[in-house]
Amino acid sequence: MTEWWRKTAIELAAAIAAKDVSAEEVMESHLARVDQVNGKLNAITVRMDEEARAGARAADAAIAAGEPLGPLHGVPVTIKENVDQKGYATTNGVEAFVEMVADDDSPVVANLRKAGAIPMGRTNTPEFSLRYFTDNTLRGLTHNPWAKDLTPGGSSGGASAAVAAGMGSIGHGNDLGGSVRYPAYACGIVGIRPSMGRVPAYNPTQTEERPPTIQLMSVQGPHCRTVADTRLALAAMAARDPRDPWWVPAPLDDAEPHTPRRAAIYPDPGGVGVDKNVADAVRKAGDALANAGYDVKEIDGPDIMIAARLWMQLLMTESGILMEPAIRNYGSDKINRVYDLYQESQPLYFGNDAPDQSLEGYLRALAGRTSVVRDWAMFLEEHDLFVGPVSCEPPFKIGDDETSAARTAEIWRANRLTYGMNLTGLPSVAVPTGPVEGVPMGVQIIAQRYREDLALDAAQAVEDACGIATPIDPVW
Repeated sequence: MTEWWRKTAIELAAAIAAKDVSAEEVMESHLARVDQVNGKLNAITVRMDEEARAGARAADAAIAAGEPLGPLHGVPVTIKENVDQKGYATTNGVEAFVEMVADDDSPVVANLRKAGAIPMGRTNTPEFSLRYFTDNTLRGLTHNPWAKDLTPGGSSGGASAAVAAGMGSIGHGNDLGGSVRYPAYACGIVGIRPSMGRVPAYNPTQTEERPPTIQLMSVQGPHCRTVADTRLALAAMAARDPRDPWWVPAPLDDAEPHTPRRAAIYPDPGGVGVDKNVADAVRKAGDALANAGYDVKEIDGPDIMIAARLWMQLLMTESGILMEPAIRNYGSDKINRVYDLYQESQPLYFGNDAPDQSLEGYLRALAGRTSVVRDWAMFLEEHDLFVGPVSCEPPFKIGDDETSAARTAEIWRANRLTYGMNLTGLPSVAVPTGPVEGVPMGVQIIAQRYREDLALDAAQAVEDACGIATPIDPVW
């Protein structure tokens, strides 16, 4: 009997369209997989089995009627609990928000449905989607299928763990400081943070607009097990929605032939430390690109510590004004401690150059962002791509950010390239390079604005050389 949950989104859509399998049979296979492994992982927090089955039956009826089919027709997907999905609470991992039920889909959910995908469950996120660890008092802790004591990442840790374990071939996520790329890295799958404006974003349940720099730095993106699925999922998510006035009608593929490209690789961005296995993964990706015909040079990019400090300064200033009251009022003791450690860790991380959270400091940081964006644009004009770590450490142990300000500072330092790219708005693909001693390793590939196609092309070359290690069973 075919285990349809093992198949890629491309394989599933093709088999369903060809009537080799029904959408209902595919969905039953995936729901059975949830029964099998989700009890260990706690990745899918809200099951919607009957709605998913009804969606699958409707997909089969559309095929029987000869209706036009979308590129993801009948493909099971999961949706993160911090975006609106009609009929479900947008909890964002917070107990107080369990009654915030959406009466309409967010653009990313609507676009997946238009492409024919069928939501099968909601996935876990930390409280307020603020951590690289996925845990909250409402839904509980999500585990990494590779190792019970490793974080699956955050904030899209439920999505990454679900995809890695075969519970849906596409997992919706979003990324303000690495929340797609870090979980992809931690779970050994592929994830993309697109350019700002590529995928429309809006939550009908929101009572006010997001603050300015979150609008500039937060994006929606997919988790998948293959680069090809990621490309397909991104195209589906990126369809226009008038509710997002910042959506950009940029083509996803350049019409020019793809000549051999130039790639800069650097294992230790900023030169402040990197684990040996992580450095080896970056050089392994560089070798894969060189063997695929890329012109590869080991050279650092623009000063990543400037981008990291400005990202922290902007986000923490806005959070202190607009988010901290909600954290204090509605958050658990755990998220309040983590938030306190975020503040306490900054002098340890940045020293005398710790971010100034005054109004003047905020305005100067917002203005200074343009210099960072310009520096990266000029660098990528010369090099096309930059390949570096997602994190300069292997995946963190669960709860690492709860231990001390010193450890929190180490976590920020390790992920500097990842959230630094949120400041720039540049597209970046996290792609695995294969596990080392049973722990996932990977890199991120950064491209020019709206050139996701270049980053995905390079990620495909890395995947071709390094292989695909998921779906996997939880190892405990």
